[in-house]
Amino acid sequence: MKLKDKKGDNMRTLIRNINLVNPYEIFFGYGVVVEQDKIVEINIEDNIKIENIDLVIDGKGNFLAPGFVDIHNHGNMGFDIMDSTEDAIDNIGKFHLQNGVTSYLGTVITSSYENMSNAIRNLANYKNKNELSQLIGIHLEGPFFSLDKKGAQPGKYIKKPNMEDIREIFNISNEGLKMVSIAPETFGALDIISYLKSKDVTVALAHSNASFEETQIGINYGATVATHLYNGMREFNHREPGIIGAALLDERVYCEIIYDRIHLHDAAVKIAVKMKGADKIVLVSDSMMAAGLSDGDYELGGQKVIVKNSTARLETGSLAGSTLNLRDAVYNMIHYLDIPIKDAIRMASLSPAKAIGINSHKGSIEIGKDADMILIDKDINVLGTMVMGEWKSCSN
Repeated sequence: MKLKDKKGDNMRTLIRNINLVNPYEIFFGYGVVVEQDKIVEINIEDNIKIENIDLVIDGKGNFLAPGFVDIHNHGNMGFDIMDSTEDAIDNIGKFHLQNGVTSYLGTVITSSYENMSNAIRNLANYKNKNELSQLIGIHLEGPFFSLDKKGAQPGKYIKKPNMEDIREIFNISNEGLKMVSIAPETFGALDIISYLKSKDVTVALAHSNASFEETQIGINYGATVATHLYNGMREFNHREPGIIGAALLDERVYCEIIYDRIHLHDAAVKIAVKMKGADKIVLVSDSMMAAGLSDGDYELGGQKVIVKNSTARLETGSLAGSTLNLRDAVYNMIHYLDIPIKDAIRMASLSPAKAIGINSHKGSIEIGKDADMILIDKDINVLGTMVMGEWKSCSN
């Protein structure tokens, strides 16, 4: 309902009649006021002065939650980050927003230096559009990995850590590089971890055969995320807990979880949640171009991927990303593990924002933060989205 025909920088929007998820409990009877692209007031509805409001959005008793933040995804709807085109990013952002993701990192897979550089330049030069999920940076997944744990990373492009390459990549990114996944045990990795931390880039542990001790050293040098925990890393053993044991035990580490109920057994996810708590679990999609589409043949990093029963695999049988979206990951947490809705939402919003250091302005509904919010029902169906103060209804 529009109260005033007003446009411009000072337009004020009220979202009312909501269950407000923010971020450790749910508030009833509150309204949220947005001015321009920021949240400026959170108050009991009766205390909000309606004469100062230009647009009222009726939440109809549904949940207003912070927009999801996906820090690990390669594409969707037939498009891949490695396509290196504006059209690809536009379409990827459109699908993200339909599934409650208001901001994301574009993930660049291991490839030739030329392909990675082209993708990074394309991401760095991309200009966000208000009607789409916001591209907030770059996640470089590779190429400094262990061949033994390469998973779906193209083996021919995996290389030893090289400081010259990573410096050049950082420069190409125009400071858009937000996270780099690396195997900490590889020769030269510790120097790169130190360099990236000096540039305020989050360092993640991935595709690694690191022992428990080697992982601890990597964490001490500054690594703070375990990329898709359990997958692409040394298996846990009671005599050598390895990278999994170190990540679960160390309070400094956030753990990514691909909860499509394909990559991980429910019990493995439950163990991680019990060990880390909602504040340190980061739900990610790790989606590839088949997300949102039917079964068939696709590509990831130039490799053929066969999607059958929504499961993406290389011809070798290795899992190759997922067809998941964060909306479904949150739903799975709630409906298969009985995680409270507020905690499941935090794993997809505030926790990832903290993991990459953007929680000062993203990840929760708080005064002064960016107006990135989603209206959802109890089954996490997305009814409406707000990105940087721009409202878009998704319901009929």
